[in-house]
Amino acid sequence: MFGLPVIDLSHKIRGGGAQWFSEGVATFGLVLTILAGIRFERRAVPWLVGLYITAAYWFTASTSFANPAVTAARSLTDTFSGIHPADLPGFIAAQLAGAVCGMALMNWLLREPVPPVPPVPPMEAEAQL
Repeated sequence: MFGLPVIDLSHKIRGGGAQWFSEGVATFGLVLTILAGIRFERRAVPWLVGLYITAAYWFTASTSFANPAVTAARSLTDTFSGIHPADLPGFIAAQLAGAVCGMALMNWLLREPVPPVPPVPPMEAEAQL
């Protein structure tokens, strides 16, 4: 498309703690969005993901790759959206950390309530002794 090579390793440097933290935040939010969508309105998940990624592109310094496959693919283009291959490990580690933290939080927030244990009536308690 645009007369560029199909595969051209990126020279766009995107490294450092701020970038990686941003990527972790973006992935964390994406996992929250997907899991909440699945729980409350499964049919809405595709457009929720699209809206979230669009928003995260603007509110994170990393521009929200939020997916190791997308991150790796973006290392193969030397355009404004590319990422230098040497920066991949930091991004992928941040994505995995963000995903695990998001999953842990949603497992806690969306857990099924534990039914209360009914109290033992006093007469039955004495009979058991």
